[in-house]
This record gives sequence, C-alpha cells and structure tokens, in this order.
Amino acid sequence: MPDQSLPKARTPEVTPRESKAAPTHEDISRRRLLGTAGATGLVLGTAGAAVGYAAAPSEAAAPLTSLGTDRAMFHGKHQPGITDGLQARGHVAAFDLAAGAGRKEAAALLRRWSQTARRLMAGEPSPHEDTDVARDAGPSSLTITFGFGHSFFARTGLEKQRPSALDPLPEFSSDHLDKNRSNGDLWVQIGANDALVAFHALRAIQKDAGRAAKVRWQMNGFNRSPGATSHPMTARNLMGQIDGTRNPKPSEPDFDQRIFVPEKGEPAWMANGSYAVVRRIRMLLDDWEKLSVRAQEDVIGRRKIDGAALSGGTETTAMDLEKTDAKGNLVVPINAHARITRPDQNGGAAMLRRPFSFHDGIDPDGVPDAGLLFICWQADPLRGFVPVQRKLDRGDALSQFIRHESSGLFAVPGGAAEGEYVGQKLLEG
Repeated sequence: MPDQSLPKARTPEVTPRESKAAPTHEDISRRRLLGTAGATGLVLGTAGAAVGYAAAPSEAAAPLTSLGTDRAMFHGKHQPGITDGLQARGHVAAFDLAAGAGRKEAAALLRRWSQTARRLMAGEPSPHEDTDVARDAGPSSLTITFGFGHSFFARTGLEKQRPSALDPLPEFSSDHLDKNRSNGDLWVQIGANDALVAFHALRAIQKDAGRAAKVRWQMNGFNRSPGATSHPMTARNLMGQIDGTRNPKPSEPDFDQRIFVPEKGEPAWMANGSYAVVRRIRMLLDDWEKLSVRAQEDVIGRRKIDGAALSGGTETTAMDLEKTDAKGNLVVPINAHARITRPDQNGGAAMLRRPFSFHDGIDPDGVPDAGLLFICWQADPLRGFVPVQRKLDRGDALSQFIRHESSGLFAVPGGAAEGEYVGQKLLEG
C-alpha cells in the first residue's frame, strides 16, 4: 500500500433526470407527508440546476443536497474514476466473455455499457429496464470505468493490439492469490457517494452484459463519506493510518507523464489511457491491533494521529531519511513502509492510488475478512507498480500484517468522445 495522496474531485455539474412515468398526485402527497421531499421531482435548486425525476407540473419538492448533485463527466480526454476524488462506496468487477462471443459481441457490449454509464453518471435512469433503485437520488459523483484484461485480446482475435505493458505481473512473496478472483477479460470500476446509486449502477452493468459476458468476480468497498470530518483530509485505512499522503497530484508538471499513456503512445488505441493494478489486500487486523501505537508508527514510518513523518513536521513535510535519534538510530526505520515506497527510493516510480476499504464479514476462525481493495493507476505498470512491489517484497515491515489475495492488471483506454463508446478505437480500428 504505497504512501501517496489523492487529488480533489472535479467541480460538480448537474443535469436533468427524466423518468419513465410521473408519480401520481396521491403518491406526491404521501411522500410529502412522510418527509421524503426530493424523491418526487424535477426541482430547481438555488443555482437553477435541475435534478431528480419529473414531477407533476403543479408540484415542487426540496432540492437535493450538494452530495446528490455532484456530477462527474462521462465524456472526456480520460475515463472517469481515475483523477476524481475518493467516493464513499465502490464496486469492482471482472467479466469473462461468454463462449462463442468475440470482437463483434464485445463491441456491442461496450457500446451498451458506455450508453448506460453516460446516462447514470448524468443522474438519468438506465436506458434498459431501469430498476428504480436510485430513483430519488442525483448523480452523487458516480463514475464508471472500463478496462481490458490480458485474456480479452485472444478472445477477440486482437492479439496484435495487446500492449506489452499488459504482460502478466510477476509473482511476489506476499501473494496468496485466488485465481478465481483474479484477472478477467473485462474490468469495471464503479464509485459513488451514495450506496444505492453505486449498487444501481452495478446492477445495470450486470444486466447489460446479457449473454455476451458473465461475472468472473466482484468486490465491494467503501471510504469515509464526504463531510464526515471537519475539513478535507487524506483518507484513513482500516489500520487507522492516514493512507495516501504522497500521491501524485494533477498540478504537478509530470503528472500526465506518470499516470497516462501519451497521445502518440503505443498502441495508438491506448492514447490518454492508463493501466490499473487491482489487488485485494487482506489486513491481519488482530495481529496489527496487538501492537502499540508507537510500534505501528515504526512499521509505517509516520505518526498515526496526523500522518506526519517520524522525522518531524506535518503530513506534507518531506521525510528526512537520514535523521537519527540520541542513540544514533534512524528515526524512520530502514524497513518502514513509507521509506520503501518513496519514488526517490524506487528510481522515480510512482502511481496514483485510488483504493477502497473492504469488510466481508468474519471468517470461520473468527478473524475479520477486511482490508484494502488496492487500485493504482500508471502509464506503465512495469515502471510504476512492479518496481515498488518488488522492493516491498524484499523487506517491508508491513508485509507481516497483510496478505495479497487476488490480483488483476487491466488496460484502461482513454475517454470516449461525444458519440463514441469506450474502446471503440480498439474494437473498430
């Protein structure tokens, strides 16, 4: 879990959400009495933005809160869900193409998925038999992101278009991988600040797959909800540590170079795209929580209370790797996680981390099945994730408290332009 932080979410926008049928006057009156204003209709907010399903012309409801109106854009240079801020709820899933399905079926599927993603991210119902699960909500910062796995290219006869950067990841000593929950032909990442909006999107994507593809695996995650702290701050993980301090930021001059494939990169269909490494990392919380706070800080190399380096300062103060205490010992231990993952300790290797925490109950031994759905983005995983993970493999103090249980690597093409679908340049090129 390399030590880096996330950029802020982009400025929200709002669009109307159309319904399949307007609610009756009786329905509206009942909802008003029950205090569910906002569930009924097309409402003009204070800024004149329209949100919600269409209501009867003579009725009006309270506007959605800012949480509901926040909107990410589907069309753009890059796909959504990469540089957007962390969302409160997330789902990641991999699909395998059905037997006999090939390039033609894959193209039709990506076309359907893109149409659905565009509508749902705008706060509109699904174009295909909407379930009404998110009927009362606005876009809620929903993002839907699509990628291709290594196996996709053989299934579709597109082996010559498979990027070399998509070669399988090497094995690591911390790996205890479940092959049934790893890799896949297609990958989908969903994030939103409302649980029902996120589930609604997941269900729509699953239904759209139809007979063309079936779910290989699915994982569910969460983060702290926006507004839960007195001021915006770097997220904490389930170990209680501030996690993500040194993430690359879009304001940095080399951000695009590190995270995105250049416009004239290879292969051409990956222009403005990125590569996502997805790892389900189990945290051995019972063992971790037996450590004192000071011992936990030595493992990470940062103070638990505020994320500052053990060498002093604030969360953003540069770590002094040479600083020693009165006995001549390094203040930041030589095997501290934060020391090992620093880009300047890995030839400049960097990745944009955008994870979700997970908790899938208690296993038969009474141990929490919880940890991190680690998702990182980079222009080339051989220059981003791999060198850092190899170094962690050789002596990270955190390794005895975590276990990598599943893994996937996916090529995520650039964003779709108006009138296009994601992956069109690959599938129709």
